[in-house]
Amino acid sequence: MRLGGIDIGSRSIELVVVDDGGQILDARQTDTGFDPICQAKGIMADAGFDKLMATGYGRGLFETAFDDTATVTEIKAHARGVVHYFPEARTILDIGGQDSKAIALTNTGRVKKFEMNDRCAAGTGKFLEIMARNLGFDLKDFGPQALAANTSHAINSMCTVFAESEVTSLIARGADRQAISRGLHDSVVKRAAGMINRVSRGGPIVFSGGVAKNPCIRKLVASRLDRQVLVPEDPQMIGALGAALILKDELPAMAE
Repeated sequence: MRLGGIDIGSRSIELVVVDDGGQILDARQTDTGFDPICQAKGIMADAGFDKLMATGYGRGLFETAFDDTATVTEIKAHARGVVHYFPEARTILDIGGQDSKAIALTNTGRVKKFEMNDRCAAGTGKFLEIMARNLGFDLKDFGPQALAANTSHAINSMCTVFAESEVTSLIARGADRQAISRGLHDSVVKRAAGMINRVSRGGPIVFSGGVAKNPCIRKLVASRLDRQVLVPEDPQMIGALGAALILKDELPAMAE
């Protein structure tokens, strides 16, 4: 049996298909765009799954459009996806496009406690995307440019609008772009570290979500918390994978 998990995020949509043994058969990604349901239909078109579970920012919209599809929270989906790669994981940091989450797990991989920032774009992938654009960097180059800085310009506001204003003022004063970039990364990590410390105080941190690809964020999290940071293969696919695996886990109950 082919089981699908789809993660409808604010910036991108991921689809993972596994067999009933949990082996990954297919993994795909597309932009969310202005019509996430149309985009979801496109990515699902020839995936050939028998059952599907949805998660992510747009799972409610997806459930309305496909009323025979089960849904699961992002928290549970990321926990299940992370444990697939790191069975001993006890702490997860997930920074997505629209929100960020710190999750503590029990010894059996279940969610014990979590903190979530979903009130604004501060500290998220969207925040980094906007700031990279304001500084004239491609998003993929933003982390390396911040890492290359010899100093850091502190950014006092985590509100995207006010942070943009600070960045504009620094640029107008001739401040170094790399140093501004480092300051922005520092501000994101300061917020993430606070969430992590409220749920967990020791051991490795598994970093999921698209921002886990940013080398500066990874390094600063490890340095600030003095903890090892582990990144799964294709970290942006973890939510979709977790949804597919939760569906797999529920198969015995469905058969009864």
